[in-house]
Amino acid sequence: MIGRKNMGRVSPFLLVLLGFGFFIGTYNLLTLVMHKGSSSVKEEGLYDPIVRRPDGVSGETGAKFHVALTATDAPYSKWQCRIMYYWYKKMRDVLGSDMGGFTRVLHSGNPDNLMDEIPTVVVDPLPEGLDRGYIVLNRPWAFVQWLEKATIEEEYILMAEPDHIFVNPLPNLAHGDHPSAFPFFYIKPSDHEKVIRKYYPEELGPVTNVDPIGNSPVIIKKSTLEKIAPTWMNVSLRMKDDPETDKAFGWVLEMYGYAVASALHGVRHILRKDFMLQPPWDLEIGNKFIIHYTYGCDYNMKGELTYGKIGEWRFDKRSHLNGPPPRNLSLPPPGVPESVVRLVKAVNEATANIPNWDTL
Repeated sequence: MIGRKNMGRVSPFLLVLLGFGFFIGTYNLLTLVMHKGSSSVKEEGLYDPIVRRPDGVSGETGAKFHVALTATDAPYSKWQCRIMYYWYKKMRDVLGSDMGGFTRVLHSGNPDNLMDEIPTVVVDPLPEGLDRGYIVLNRPWAFVQWLEKATIEEEYILMAEPDHIFVNPLPNLAHGDHPSAFPFFYIKPSDHEKVIRKYYPEELGPVTNVDPIGNSPVIIKKSTLEKIAPTWMNVSLRMKDDPETDKAFGWVLEMYGYAVASALHGVRHILRKDFMLQPPWDLEIGNKFIIHYTYGCDYNMKGELTYGKIGEWRFDKRSHLNGPPPRNLSLPPPGVPESVVRLVKAVNEATANIPNWDTL
């Protein structure tokens, strides 16, 4: 089983439970991001549910946290990382921010040409073929390796993603041993109880112990993540190996893997809807902290959303799979929500100030 020093901290029962065999099924990255960008929100509604904090805890720690994101050496990943790092640097020292150091965890196995621009630790991908084209499976394995080999001064870690832009100074939203996380409306453990029970048996508690989250964004104690990460990796791989689970969870399988792994370790998250916003569905920035630009933004020239149909004006990260977007993107037409306007302005500011932007 992959996973090293921390596996000894898990009970023998969990070691058996978390075993995995050979892997089946295939996904490719393009399918993954296209599904992520076009996942249906019509039946579920546009907003995440309001979920109470566990045990009634509230408030922040005030402790610094280390920002970490996993990435590949593909041009599509690189340009997003450069923009993300630009906004990290801009927001890091703003009053109210608890950001500490920064690491891009590069799971391509080899250094790339951003090593001097962005603080980076190189780790290995999964053995060839084990991700079956579902590249996100490399994320938990990357965290396992990074936590073992890196010296991390901060007590807390923010697990972030390349397509995150900091729009307000981010405090430490965790509270002691309770991590903080963003609740996703499409992560519904109770709707998949039969599948979840394959990995989280009844004797451990109700399915509602599994939080409606993924691994990002999450602010978590480093010591807690060291315990969860190997379990997260092995649960995700075991889920991918099971046809029923693979079909049920699809492109969010690894997110369920993190949620289940956390529950197996008895970890509950403070669910913060203000952690992140996702244009075009979230219309205003307000007091939210991160723009997550995973969804395409398509509008006609009247400023009307044409989601599912390429608009007369559009911004979609998937339009730039093979290289960075150009500098000075056109702004949206009048009537488009503030969140989308702010997103494009943030991209333009970053690209205008990053040297050699067109070079990857």
